[in-house]
Amino acid sequence: MPDDTCCRPLEGVVVLDLTHVLAGPYASMGLQDLGARIIKVERPGLGDDTRAFPPFKDGASAYFATINHGKESIALDLRAETDRVIFDQLLERADVILENFRPGVMERLGYGWEALHAWFPNLIYGAVSGFGHTGPDRLRPAYDMVVQARGGVMSITGEKDRDPVRVGASIGDIAAGMFLCQGVLAALYAVKSGAPGQKVDVSMLDSQLALLEHAVAITSVTGHSPRPSGARHPSITPFETFHARDGLFVIAAGNDALFASLCNTLGLPLAEDPRFATNLARCENARLLKRLIEAVTLDQPKQYWIQELQRAGIPTGPIQDVAQVMQDPQILARNMVVDVCDANGHPQYKAAGNPVKLSALPDPVIRRPAPSLDGNRKDILKWLASGATQDDHSDI
Repeated sequence: MPDDTCCRPLEGVVVLDLTHVLAGPYASMGLQDLGARIIKVERPGLGDDTRAFPPFKDGASAYFATINHGKESIALDLRAETDRVIFDQLLERADVILENFRPGVMERLGYGWEALHAWFPNLIYGAVSGFGHTGPDRLRPAYDMVVQARGGVMSITGEKDRDPVRVGASIGDIAAGMFLCQGVLAALYAVKSGAPGQKVDVSMLDSQLALLEHAVAITSVTGHSPRPSGARHPSITPFETFHARDGLFVIAAGNDALFASLCNTLGLPLAEDPRFATNLARCENARLLKRLIEAVTLDQPKQYWIQELQRAGIPTGPIQDVAQVMQDPQILARNMVVDVCDANGHPQYKAAGNPVKLSALPDPVIRRPAPSLDGNRKDILKWLASGATQDDHSDI
C-alpha cells in the first residue's frame, strides 16, 4: 500500500486499545482512520469477542475484520506479572488508553484513571460503558438493545400503535464510539496546547439521549412524549415515504418553498391552501396531505417520480437495501465501500469507508488487514526494546 503517513493528522499517536466488541473498537477505528497506531491488548486464547461473530470467510470473522482493520494485536493477561511488565512499557509509550470494562475493573487491576494519571500525566484515558463512571447505575451491565430501550430511542421507533423496535444499526454502541472518538480528539488537542491528559468518560445511555434532538424538544414543550410515527418526521411535513405504482420512495420537502415546488411538480393546488400553507398546518393535516399526494404518485412508478422531483430540486430518493447501497454510484465515488485485505495482502472483505473526508488525508479503497490474535507480539516487543520513537513502526 502507498505510504501516506506524512498526511495523516494522528500519525505518531499511539493508542492502547483494551476494548472489545463494538463501541470501543468503533472509536479506535475512527482514530486509526485518521492515522493513529492502534495496539489491541487482547485476552490470551480468546481475544476480542467479535472474533467469534459470524459471518465467517475462510474461518475468520468478517465482523471483526471490518471494525479492526489496520490495528495490531498483542495478547496480555494483566493479572500476570510478566505481562504487566510489558503493559507498563506500552503505557510509557502511549498517548491514549481506551477501555470498556465496568467501572472498577481497571482500578482492581491497578490501572485506573487516578493511578495512571499520577504515573503518566499526559496520558488520555478513554472509557466507554453502559451507564458511565458516575451515577447510581454505573455498575450495571448493558448492551446496545438495553440502552436503546432505556434511552428512549425504541419508544419513538417503529409504526404507530405497534410494539417499539430497536433501530436496525447498533446505534447504542456506534453513537457511544463516535462520542468517545470525539472526546479523545479534544483531549489530544488540549495536551498539544499544554494541558495535562484527561479522562474521557462516555456512557452508552447518555449517547442515546444526545440523539433525541426533536424528541427532547417536543417533550419539554408539550409535556407529552412522542410516540412511534413510522417513517414520518414528527415535526416536518411532508417528510416520509409515499407509494408509487411499484412501491415506496421518500419525499422530504422540509420548508414552504420546497412544498410549493412539490405541489407544482405534482400538479396539486395546495401551496396556498390554509390546511397546508405552513409547516405547522401540514403537520396537523399530515394524513390528509399524504392521501392527496399519493392520489397522484400512484399513477407512475417510483423512479419516474424520483427523476421528476430531483429535476425540480426537491429532496427525494429510493429506499435501498444494503446490497444496493454498496453499489450506489455516489457511495462508490466517495470511497465508502473499501476492501479489507487478508494477511497476504489480498482483498478479503468489504467494509464501510471513512466518512471523514479531509482535504489532505489520503482515502484509499484498500485497508490493511485486521490482526490475528497476538499476531504482532514479536514486532511490538522489538519496538519496545529498541527505544525507537513511537511513530517508527514502518515494519509492523
